[in-house]
Amino acid sequence: MKLLVATRNPGKVRELRDLLSQLPFEVVVPSERLLEPLPEEAELEGGTSFAENAVAKARYFAMRGNLPTLAEDSGLEVDALGGAPGVISARWAQREGRWRGGPGEGALDAANNALLLERLAGVPEERRTARYRAVVAYLEAPHARPQLVEATCEGRILPAPRGTGGFGYDPLFFSPELGMSFAEAPLAAKQRVSHRGRAVRALVEVLLRRAG
Repeated sequence: MKLLVATRNPGKVRELRDLLSQLPFEVVVPSERLLEPLPEEAELEGGTSFAENAVAKARYFAMRGNLPTLAEDSGLEVDALGGAPGVISARWAQREGRWRGGPGEGALDAANNALLLERLAGVPEERRTARYRAVVAYLEAPHARPQLVEATCEGRILPAPRGTGGFGYDPLFFSPELGMSFAEAPLAAKQRVSHRGRAVRALVEVLLRRAG
């Protein structure tokens, strides 16, 4: 049986394929189901919570792909910024008028990171605490009740980027559990402690119990 992963983000696709490898599913992404990007997809992350966005993405792609579907929504919450950027993490610089499009898939990530460093300028290390938060939604069918799992990962924001791996805010997110930024961490190490890794593993346990 196929499982549709409702994202077009290549970084998330890579991590989710790895995390879902133990499930008795063939993991596919929208492009592999020939689901071309449509303008309405831009509205799927317009909710006020990670859970609302995750369910919206799961239901939309479940209806288009007619498959069991998993979707994830996540973001960064910085305590010194009152929890910002939060649910708009992926589009923060765009919402603030700091990015209007540019070359390369990492252009918006770079703009988001630059804005984060600007907003935290002068904030001492002990006040740069933050967390990644993720909500994963699973739908057996387009109109089924969603199965939701939420997880977090605590850390702090570095004064400058470190590492070249990962995506999003990973070069600035220092994990005390790993002793390095997420962008410096090997994938297996990041998956072990990350918000997304914890949420997906919890959902996998639920699905495996249901299947068994």
